[in-house]
Amino acid sequence: MAELTIQISDELAQRLKPLQNRLPELLWQLLDVANLPINSQPIVETETRDIPAVYQEVIDFLIKRPTPEEIIAFKVSAQAQKRLSELLEKNRSATLSSMELAELDVYEQLEHMMILLKSRAFKHD
Repeated sequence: MAELTIQISDELAQRLKPLQNRLPELLWQLLDVANLPINSQPIVETETRDIPAVYQEVIDFLIKRPTPEEIIAFKVSAQAQKRLSELLEKNRSATLSSMELAELDVYEQLEHMMILLKSRAFKHD
């Protein structure tokens, strides 16, 4: 697990002190709200709420035991693709925050995994 150090005002530090143990959870929730339109935010069970939405999307697909053809044809939602485009554009213009960089890393890991899955599915097709 990474450790994050930030500089904040004394007033904000005092306000956050009672929430100190919940900060990682609250940051994930903030990311989810910032990345998703309010009406289309997926419902995620309590025990999986710390999983980024795009991970949940891929997990939901894989849990259905897709056929090799379905794996080959799989694409993340338009919403996830749009978010990835936004992150890539910010990366090109060197304006990514550290949280956005971590989010971009998640997309990169998932893309690598799906390439491997599609390659294996193609061999079995």
